[in-house]
Amino acid sequence: MIGKLTGRLEHRAADHVMIDVGGIGYLVYCSDRTMAALPPVGEAVALYTDLLVREDLLQLFGFTTMIEKEWHRLLMSVQGIGAKAAMAIMGTLGADGVSRAISLGDWNAIKAAKGVGPKTAQKVVIELKDKAPGIMAMGGTVAQATGDVEAQVIEPVAGASGAAQAEALSALVNLGYAHGDAASAVAQVSGDAEDTTDLIRAALKLLAPKD
Repeated sequence: MIGKLTGRLEHRAADHVMIDVGGIGYLVYCSDRTMAALPPVGEAVALYTDLLVREDLLQLFGFTTMIEKEWHRLLMSVQGIGAKAAMAIMGTLGADGVSRAISLGDWNAIKAAKGVGPKTAQKVVIELKDKAPGIMAMGGTVAQATGDVEAQVIEPVAGASGAAQAEALSALVNLGYAHGDAASAVAQVSGDAEDTTDLIRAALKLLAPKD
């Protein structure tokens, strides 16, 4: 499995790029949003990748962050959503937009993607709503690849561990907060907290009604 490519951007097309990695050119298909974020041809680039394997096809899809990759994989797990539709949704909404739409049950936002009908959009929201908080709680900051081919695409957030984040999220949900709101709050404060208790306190302050 090819999970990440780091090399030089050799060629750009409408929906894919070629990345030269040690003399081997990899064709990687990307959403419009990802394509817009890539550097000019000839510069260094790093992308997380997902490999689609079929009897007559091997196709790589590229993402600037691990969260985008995870959402793409989850979207493709829904019946009726193939790689093309998943890329269209990601290109239209981005990772944050997909997280927000699914958490809020906003299937109209999903339907805005090209090739996604209302029934399919509703199915996406229903099937993935319980999985949205876990993806939203993934910490990370994007680092764009420039002239340094060793540049990292994503860096883990320091602070509370993944287990502490999961425990804090569960506690907030048990207190009556919506999954999406709780996950967003935990993700925002996780970098400054050291354990579950700190996470919960900081998240509660963030979730407190504003006067």
